[in-house]
Amino acid sequence: MKKALTAIALATAAIAAQAQQPVVLKVAHFWPPTALSQQKVLEPWCAKIAKESDNQLQCQIYPAMQLGGTPPQLIQQAIDGVADIVWTLPGYTAGRFPSMEVMELPFLTKDAEGGSRTAWEVYEKYGQKDFAGLKPLAFHVHDRGQLHNNKRPITKVADFKGLKMRAPTRLTNKMIAALGATPVAMPMPQVPDAVSKGVVDGYVLPWEVVPTMKLHEMTKYHSEINPPQPGLYTALFTIAMNQAKYDSLPPNLKKVIDANSGVDFSAAIGKVWDESAVVAIKPAKERGNQFNTIGAAEVEGFQKATARVTDDWIKEVTAKGYDGKGMVEMARSLSTKYAH
Repeated sequence: MKKALTAIALATAAIAAQAQQPVVLKVAHFWPPTALSQQKVLEPWCAKIAKESDNQLQCQIYPAMQLGGTPPQLIQQAIDGVADIVWTLPGYTAGRFPSMEVMELPFLTKDAEGGSRTAWEVYEKYGQKDFAGLKPLAFHVHDRGQLHNNKRPITKVADFKGLKMRAPTRLTNKMIAALGATPVAMPMPQVPDAVSKGVVDGYVLPWEVVPTMKLHEMTKYHSEINPPQPGLYTALFTIAMNQAKYDSLPPNLKKVIDANSGVDFSAAIGKVWDESAVVAIKPAKERGNQFNTIGAAEVEGFQKATARVTDDWIKEVTAKGYDGKGMVEMARSLSTKYAH
């Protein structure tokens, strides 16, 4: 009897010890560890879930693809459990997430905070079926997308002719083509090498990324569409968790994850991007690079040139069973409603 009680006590102690072992989440992304994404979003988020879980949830962050593979493979790494959480662009895997592509249509969002809140609501209404095997924790867009190149100032549509321009996703490449340039698709980490070697003449990126990748040192001309006009484009990101990993958590830890994901987390990430632009633009200005604002009259030309990108997208996703028109109308309406 004594032996049996001792065995039960030991087993109970072992279970208790196991229950107290922290859950270490492998968090992977493609940015360098010095990037705003890690320092201003992931690290504070990880600290918050650790605090709220009494250190039962901890993060091990793997920046710059340290778990192997390429940026387009991150989403599959999350599904397969190579990583527990990834931060990536759904658009890196073209056509895999049709519902959320709507956020990357030209002239849709006015700022990252409002656009990110919009993105989460679009996901909730239209996008959940696209993300089997994943539990999205956030969707966000970046601040107003800018044009950067080394050939000439871009102030009107005709200035795109003959340029080779890098863009991140399928729809941003279609936009570049509609404007008259030759689109070159590649993940962001490849851009500095491509610019320095002249593989591309320019690229579309938000300001935050430019100094992080030292691209302001390789680029002469920057063009932007100022508010109140919507931005030329944006790209959509997601922070997504392996669904099985989430399902394996006890209820109290699921509650912590749930409290730190969703629409408010998405909007908060967007706000970080909006605030970053003011600081990120300074190195390019200090270097004496040339800045050009695309005026209202020219913006109309840009909108006309890119309108067919939206029209074609609506037809394409509608043929796949999605409410393409409804998605565009919802995204535009909410982006305007939530704009700051």
